[in-house]
Parts: sequence; C-alpha cells; structure tokens
Amino acid sequence: MFSLDGMKALVVGIANDQSIAYGCARAMRAQGADLAITYLNEKAEPHVRPLAEALGAEIVLPLDVTQPGQTEAVFEAVAERWGRLDTLLHSIAFAPRADLHGRVIDCSAEGFGMAMDISVHSFLRMIRLAEPLMPEGGTCMAMSFFGSSRVVRHYNMMGPVKAALESAVRYAAAELGEKGISVHALSPGPMQTRAASGIDQFDELLAAAASRAPTHHLATIDDVGAMAAFLASREAGHLTGGVHDIDGGFSITA
Repeated sequence: MFSLDGMKALVVGIANDQSIAYGCARAMRAQGADLAITYLNEKAEPHVRPLAEALGAEIVLPLDVTQPGQTEAVFEAVAERWGRLDTLLHSIAFAPRADLHGRVIDCSAEGFGMAMDISVHSFLRMIRLAEPLMPEGGTCMAMSFFGSSRVVRHYNMMGPVKAALESAVRYAAAELGEKGISVHALSPGPMQTRAASGIDQFDELLAAAASRAPTHHLATIDDVGAMAAFLASREAGHLTGGVHDIDGGFSITA
C-alpha cells in the first residue's frame, strides 16, 4: 500500500533489540527507508551498533541530548551525508529514579526539569534542526503513553511530562503544517522495554493491560513500527497533530 523507498529516516532511542525505536527502525527499513541511528554512549554502543549494521544504517552516531553539541553534530552528519531528512523518530525519555518513584507533588524541581528537558524539549530541539532538512515536507514522531491523560499507578511524574509532550506535538504540528511537516505522538500500551523497567510494579500494569484490552494481548514493538512506517509515508501526509493509540484498545476501557 505504501513505500518508503529512497526516504531518509533518523531514529533516536534504540537501546537494545526490545526497544520500541528498534521496532520502528526495522519497519521503516523493511519499507525501503535509509536509516541513521544513534546510541546513547560508549556503554550502549555494543548493544546498538550491531543492530544498526544489520539494518544497513548509513549513519551511526552517539547522541546524549544532555551533552552540548551532540544533537547538532548528528543533524550536521545527516545534512552532509544526505542533504535532507524525511523522518525523525524520537524515542527517549528519562526521570531521576527518586523523583519517578515518589509522589508527583514531592518531585524535585531539578528532577522535573531534567525529565522535561530530555523527554520533551529535546524533541522540540530536534524538530527545529530537522526543519531546514525537510524543504519538501516530512514527519516527526515521539513516544507517549496513556498515563498522560489518565492517572496510572506508579507512573507518577512521567504523566505530566508525557502530557507536555503531547501538547508540544499539537503546537509543533500547527506551526509546521504549512510546510508539509507532520508531527505525531505514538502511544503504545504497556510494553516490556528497558525504559518501562524503571516504573515501580510495572509487571502488574502489564498483566492488567493484557486482561482489560479488547484484544487481550499487549502491543509489540512491531505493532508500533508498522504505525510509524505508515505515518512516515507520503500516503499519511494529511495526518498531523494526533496521539495514536497502539494498545489493542486498552485505552478505551474503563
């Protein structure tokens, strides 16, 4: 139904072969996209580089958004190698453990600011850098979770952070729509990923989600990847500003 042949995609956030970002990269590559993939640091590189190489990634670079200049260096490399970018996929989030495991009203200003910077503002910074590389339009995507709009036990401060991310998606979509650049939030249901392992009692949420979802099973990274690949396609060019639930209907249940 659609193809990504010849399109250039930057995927940020792969940590291992269970990462949502890896499912997205794999799906986009299967549809023909050329990939640029980042890894967090030297510790992460041995887990990410083999995956990137197996996908034929043309650019593989470190990216820690808290380190000055690294984000800019990645986009400079994309500009030098490709001269353009069609798709940006942002799949990173962070909150200090002490703040994440406490009440929202008790979180520190420093921890909240760090979570907002890494999880939300880094996406806006990347969109700003991607914009001049998308003169004929493009797609920018970030990862959210339904704890943004509903209280999920133990999700704590990441709820307000994801709510801010979804609002940022809507405003960015409104600002960039006339340039043909669409902006989306993908909202998978509970999934067993490295990032999710930091949430207290997450196994209970996984079991509850599988029980309550109309399909009675959890989404996979391949399910998310299929949606990401479609949104990256030209056929999805008229869609923008949405939060796309990929959860077997879990988010519609009471």
